[in-house]
Amino acid sequence: MATSGFKHLVVVKFKEDAKVDEILEGLENLVSQIDTVKSFEWGEDKESHEMLRQGFTHAFSMTFENKDGYVAFTSHPLHVEFSAAFTAVIDKIVLLDFPVAAVKSSVVVTP
Repeated sequence: MATSGFKHLVVVKFKEDAKVDEILEGLENLVSQIDTVKSFEWGEDKESHEMLRQGFTHAFSMTFENKDGYVAFTSHPLHVEFSAAFTAVIDKIVLLDFPVAAVKSSVVVTP
């Protein structure tokens, strides 16, 4: 099985008073300014049963070319600054950082 990049996966539950739209806008701005982020996706859970979700509401996924790209991202001054604001509005968080084992890559279909 080949590896295909390095993934940073974050699953969070925001605090009740968090301005989630502002955080999402800040996160989208952040990843657009740091070249080592090769892809960024996020979503808000709308489908899972609360018992299975355990209070978590949002997931964020970033892909890097390799671990060095991830390390460069985490030490970038813009990331360090954003992390302080992000951490302040988090109630619960799970972080997973791992080399990607590509089994079936996504296929983009164009009309």
